[in-house]
Amino acid sequence: MSSVSSWGSSALSLARIAAARKKTVGFRQTLKAIQKGQARAVFVALDADRWVIDPIIQVCQAKGIPLIQVESMRELGSACGISVNCATAAVTEE
Repeated sequence: MSSVSSWGSSALSLARIAAARKKTVGFRQTLKAIQKGQARAVFVALDADRWVIDPIIQVCQAKGIPLIQVESMRELGSACGISVNCATAAVTEE
């Protein structure tokens, strides 16, 4: 996953999604936000299936949207305030 950049520590990145005023959670919502130009930063979990996160990574790279990798879907889901795992999420408003 060398094409995915990371901003600082995972804890700082997760704090950003947790503090976001608006966010998307999950593949479909995140992809829609990216396509509509609403995503400010996109998060992908390293333990997610590649077929789920690869399309998100590709469209983010094409549009120049920052990608942040997190260790697990469990961590990302928790940071998003949900009690299930999450493969992708995006900040749409800081």
